[in-house]
Amino acid sequence: MGVLRERPSKLGGGQSRCPYCGLAADRVLTLEHDWVLLEPDMAPLAHTVPAEHRWIELSDGRVTVYGVCPPDPFQRCRIEHRLACSAQQLPDLWPWLTTLCAENERRVEREQDPEPPRPSELWPDAG
Repeated sequence: MGVLRERPSKLGGGQSRCPYCGLAADRVLTLEHDWVLLEPDMAPLAHTVPAEHRWIELSDGRVTVYGVCPPDPFQRCRIEHRLACSAQQLPDLWPWLTTLCAENERRVEREQDPEPPRPSELWPDAG
C-alpha cells in the first residue's frame, strides 16, 4: 500500500430536498452506511447540542453521532435537518433550535413566493 498524498475525496452525498418542507439539506453518509440529512451551513458548538443529536464529520466525509460528555469546548458538530424542519412537529429540544425552525419556516415561504412585492404594492403613493 502506498502513502496517501492527497486529501481523501468526500463520499457521495451532496444536497437533497427535505420531503416534508422542501428545503435543501446536506445528504451525508454515516459510519453505519446509512444516509442522514443534515442542516446546511450550520455547525454549532457541540456542548450546546444534546449528546444524542451531535453529528461530527470524519476525514472521509462520513458522519457519526458524537456522544462524548462533556465534549471539547471548541468541538463543532452538525445537526439533523429533521430537528430544524418547520414541517415536522418535534419537542422543543433547546431554545436556539426553536429559532432555527422558525427561520426555516420563513425560508420555505420565501422560496414559494414567486417574487417580492413591488414598492407600489407596499406603498400605493410611491408609484
